[in-house]
Amino acid sequence: MQSSNTSEFIFDAYELVEYISHAMTLRPGDVISTGTPGGVGIFREPPELLEAGDTVEVEIEGIGTLSNPVVDGE
Repeated sequence: MQSSNTSEFIFDAYELVEYISHAMTLRPGDVISTGTPGGVGIFREPPELLEAGDTVEVEIEGIGTLSNPVVDGE
């Protein structure tokens, strides 16, 4: 539902890594979660939320796409 990229960050990736590095040691494979772009489903009318059977995809240009199915947690 949402589509954005790092060019729309408030702080660029270099600033984020520098800031976090002051509090902890970053190691290869660490993931930095930055929040969400505009268009969050809960604020739509009517709300649009993930459901079992949906797929969430995250792409890093030049690396690839991570695709995860949404499953029922019960």
